[in-house]
Amino acid sequence: MLLVDDDAAMCEMLELDLRNRGFAVDWCTTPAEALTRAAQVPYDAVVTDLNLRGASGLDVCRELVARDPTLPVIIITAFGSIESAVQAIRLGGYDFITKPFEFDTLALTLERAVTHKNLQLEVNKLRRQVAENPPRFAELLGTSPPMQELFRLLHRVSDTLTTVLITGESGVGKELVARALHQESRRKSGPFVAINCGALPETLLESELFGHMKGAFTDARSDRPGVFREAHGGTLFLDEVGELPVALQPKLLRVLQERMVRPLGANKEIPVDVRIVCATNVDLRDAVEKGRFREDLFYRLDVVHLEVPPLRSRGTDVLLLTSAFLERLGQRDGRAAPRLPPAIAARLLSYEWPGNVRELLNLLERVMALSTGDSILEEDLPERVRRGGPTITPDAAEPGTVLPLEEVEKRYILKVLGLLNGNKRKAAEALGLDRSTLYRKLQSYGQDTTET
Repeated sequence: MLLVDDDAAMCEMLELDLRNRGFAVDWCTTPAEALTRAAQVPYDAVVTDLNLRGASGLDVCRELVARDPTLPVIIITAFGSIESAVQAIRLGGYDFITKPFEFDTLALTLERAVTHKNLQLEVNKLRRQVAENPPRFAELLGTSPPMQELFRLLHRVSDTLTTVLITGESGVGKELVARALHQESRRKSGPFVAINCGALPETLLESELFGHMKGAFTDARSDRPGVFREAHGGTLFLDEVGELPVALQPKLLRVLQERMVRPLGANKEIPVDVRIVCATNVDLRDAVEKGRFREDLFYRLDVVHLEVPPLRSRGTDVLLLTSAFLERLGQRDGRAAPRLPPAIAARLLSYEWPGNVRELLNLLERVMALSTGDSILEEDLPERVRRGGPTITPDAAEPGTVLPLEEVEKRYILKVLGLLNGNKRKAAEALGLDRSTLYRKLQSYGQDTTET
């Protein structure tokens, strides 16, 4: 950070305090030197006094923000007024602090300013990625380590005939993963047929799966091929396969083993050439142990197992998806996508997303409907997101606790660090932070900052 004040003693005192808090501090006493240094060094934040010899801190703020709109400039003055504060913010200043002030107040403001800048840079980077070279597999987007691992597995199995079982929480995009497998396979010119095994009664589901002949039952007024034959030459996606009735499980097992299907009322089997992709959000192993799912069918389905990560474990992917969804919704509605300010980005990052990607898309539909300006406002967000959501980390003290944003950030950083076995370089990359920023935060948490 750069400190600008014509009182050298004040600079030295602030430098000592801030260095003890983990900040790297440069200081100078003139506006001209401040502008020269800022042109040479990529500072994370600038703190300037309002009244400088021969110039105003507002002039310094105006020039610095014109050069780099993402640079947070904090203005300090002993002659605070509402007019000066308003003018500073209009010029792009990040915050305004009146002397005398507590050193803790300045340090906290600096921490927030650096977080604000990093979020702005991350949003800008992700917006460019979405526009130029999105990190994707088919229609799936993600730069987080869990998604990169999923992409790696998808690349390996997409162009095979191997049966794939996709698991994950509701709303994570299991069908989108199945479609991505199909789109990246040699079967992409064939049909992709999807059926939800839990959405139909058993009698109707059997006919939908295997087909029927005219007259096979009372309402069978014509032949029906069934989804296995409809997907011939392509991919059949069996969603919620864990809900498949026990009576139909041996029939599905036979089709998987023999690649033959017998429609209801038919006297012969018909060969089918189809790749099977299944999905469930229930624990099939537990269902096997409880007798609700056949063990032999489970092993037929669970040849390759793909776990789709929940949105809360995907770090800044939530911002990448937000940028992509807003662009898509803007094109659909014939309007420019609203800008995502750092404060709103912080809210999205701190929220738990129990409904995963489906909930995010639903929220952005709401934002597009309510937003009237060129930027998303706090009031455009649902109340649950504005307040950070209940118990957004699993180790919260009490169910339903609403945590301060700083505590949410601390717990999330420590959680990511733990998942990466203490590797601070990888944690900084996953969090979208500079390593020096991560070290400062860890120091403030009383954590060890030695590299592992």
